[in-house]
Amino acid sequence: MAEKTVPTTVSEESQAPVTRDDTRHLAPPVDIYETAEGLTVVVDLPGVEKDDLGIRVDNGVLTISGKPKRNTVGESIYQEFDLLNFFRQFELPDEVDQEKIEAHLSGGVLNLKLPKVEKAKPKQITVKVS
Repeated sequence: MAEKTVPTTVSEESQAPVTRDDTRHLAPPVDIYETAEGLTVVVDLPGVEKDDLGIRVDNGVLTISGKPKRNTVGESIYQEFDLLNFFRQFELPDEVDQEKIEAHLSGGVLNLKLPKVEKAKPKQITVKVS
């Protein structure tokens, strides 16, 4: 099987950040698409706003974290629904230009554009006839 340029999920053991508390995290669902220009990563982060979203790349690992906000209409007297923080990591292929990654958040859906480096993009060769 040929190697794909799709990012791979980091192992489950490193899925949640190391902390002293017992905070639980959810791995948000993700769709990944590839084009000639690069990768598009679509992440479902319901309830997460821009100020509570963290996206970073460190040593070729893309980390996405978010804290959803609860919409309340009054004082809570009983709750069964628990909002968990989101956390997901991907190992990026060498073909991704990490300096040009773009992020857009709208309606709880994060779209990441991960462009390929110039040398990784396919090029069309023009044939000249003489």
